[in-house]
Amino acid sequence: MIRHVAPALAAAFLFLAPATSHAALAAYNQNFETLVKADPGALAADGWIVYGNVYSPSNAYLYGYGTFPAPNGTSNFCSIDAGQGGVDQGLQQLSIYSDYNNADHAIGNLIESNVFHEQTIVAGNVGTQWTFQFDAKLGNLIAPTTALAFIKTLDPANGYATTNFLKVNTTAIPSTWSTYSIAITITPALVGQILQFGFASTASFYVSSGVFYDNINFTKTGALDVAGGPLSNRLELRAGSPNPFSTSTRIGFSLAQRGTAEVGVYDIGGRRVAELFKGAVEAGPHSTSWDGRMAGGQLAPTGVYQCILHTATGTQARSLVLNR
Repeated sequence: MIRHVAPALAAAFLFLAPATSHAALAAYNQNFETLVKADPGALAADGWIVYGNVYSPSNAYLYGYGTFPAPNGTSNFCSIDAGQGGVDQGLQQLSIYSDYNNADHAIGNLIESNVFHEQTIVAGNVGTQWTFQFDAKLGNLIAPTTALAFIKTLDPANGYATTNFLKVNTTAIPSTWSTYSIAITITPALVGQILQFGFASTASFYVSSGVFYDNINFTKTGALDVAGGPLSNRLELRAGSPNPFSTSTRIGFSLAQRGTAEVGVYDIGGRRVAELFKGAVEAGPHSTSWDGRMAGGQLAPTGVYQCILHTATGTQARSLVLNR
C-alpha cells in the first residue's frame, strides 16, 4: 500500500502511518540473534515497518511513500547484519540506511528513510513512562548524511499531526558500541494517538548512511511524577509546576551521575523555542524555569510545547501547556 502525503501537511509530520489496533502499549525487546539473516521477511515478521519522505535540496517537501513491511537483505532501508557486535551485542545486529532504490538520489533530492515500530496509546497507559533504549555504533555513514533514533506520537484525529518528536542524534556517534535511551510520559492528551519508535536516516546522491543498532528495548519504566515528591538520584525530568501555566513554570530534573545536561523547550515540530539550561551538573536534583518567552525575548504563543532533557545517558520529555 502506498499512501502519499500532501505537501501542505509535510511541516506537521515526517511520515504517515496507518492506525493500529487499540491495545495497551506493549513492551518490545529484540537482540536480533533469533531472526534469520537470510529471510527477506524476518524484520517485517518482527513488526518493523518503513516509510520514506523526499525533500528537495532546499528542504521543500516533495512526497512520501509507504508504509511497507520492512525489507531485509536489500539496498533499501534496513537489513540484519552480522559480525558488527561486541560481547554484549552478539552475532547479529540491525543496520539502518537510506532507501537506495529511490532514483531521486541521483538528482540530489534528500531521501529520509524511516524504520520503526508503532502502537496505539489507550487510556490505561496514562500516567506511565516508556523508555526506548538501544545500543548503537556508527557504520559507514558519510557527511552530509544524517541519522537519528526517535520516539514520535501522531494524532489521527488531527491529520496525523506530530504531537511529540523526541530524538537522539546518531550522526556522529562513536564507531564503538554505546547505550542510548529516549523516554516519554503518557499524558491524557495522547490517548488514541499513535506512538512510533525507531530509526531514520537522510541521504542524497547515494552517499553512505549506515548505522548499527542492537539490544532494543521499549519498556514501561515508571509512572507520572506527583508534584511535591522528591527527585531521586536517577535520570528524571519533572513535569512543569504549574502546568498549564500563563507566566512561568518551574521544571525539576535530576541526573544519576555527574555529567552534561541540556534542558530546552521545543514546539511540536521539533524546533527549539528556548534553552533553559546547558552545562555540567552534579548527580542529584536540580531545577530551572521557563518564563514563556522565546530565545529572542518575545512571548511564545499559547500552545503545547515539549520540555526536553538531553544527557549523555538518555533523553526525557514532558509536555508544557502555555495559556496566555
